[in-house]
Amino acid sequence: MQRRPVNSSNLAAVGWEEGEEGTDIGTMEVEFRNGRVYAYDGVPRTEYENLLGASSPGRYLNQNVIGMYDERRL
Repeated sequence: MQRRPVNSSNLAAVGWEEGEEGTDIGTMEVEFRNGRVYAYDGVPRTEYENLLGASSPGRYLNQNVIGMYDERRL
């Protein structure tokens, strides 16, 4: 999955990949500046786009993604 760099003190890059063909639900990967990478499953494309457009991507991630979607460390 390709990740796009984000302007954040905590996050380095974010990517999203479609799940089942024809749906806007997929997996979002978040690379933190400390090198850790997490995948969040069942994330709508709009959630990914909102994170990319947020004034604070790290805050958006904490408020809208973490704890809301299945998470796994890669």
